[in-house]
Amino acid sequence: MRQAAHTLAIQTRGQGLHEFTRDAQGWATAQGMQTGLLTLFCRHTSASLLIQENADPDVRRDLEDYFARLAPESSGYRHQDEGPDDMPAHLRTALTQVQLSVPLVGGRLALGAWQGLYLFEHRARPHRREVVLHLLGD
Repeated sequence: MRQAAHTLAIQTRGQGLHEFTRDAQGWATAQGMQTGLLTLFCRHTSASLLIQENADPDVRRDLEDYFARLAPESSGYRHQDEGPDDMPAHLRTALTQVQLSVPLVGGRLALGAWQGLYLFEHRARPHRREVVLHLLGD
């Protein structure tokens, strides 16, 4: 068994889903392992990780719209230290996830035909986000 770790920096443009499948796959392939498990961890409380369809952009837009309705920006939250999008961002993260696991099979991430890895930015303004990759395998 071997293991490797890396931190991906992802520059967001503001709220929305930002795909990073190619970056994660490229790094995993470069490790030279054939079989294993890639764990991905988002180091933030106002952004999250998703595996989602990467073919039709309407899926991403519908998800973004849904979460905007579910946890809207409002002055009704107690926590507003960084503005009206602060607490809704934390709520959206709590409803999604900050960690994913994806098997590595034949040196490739075992994602389905229409699946992609996404950082879901919940804040309105651009941010530099970090996703830690940890690969354990042979």
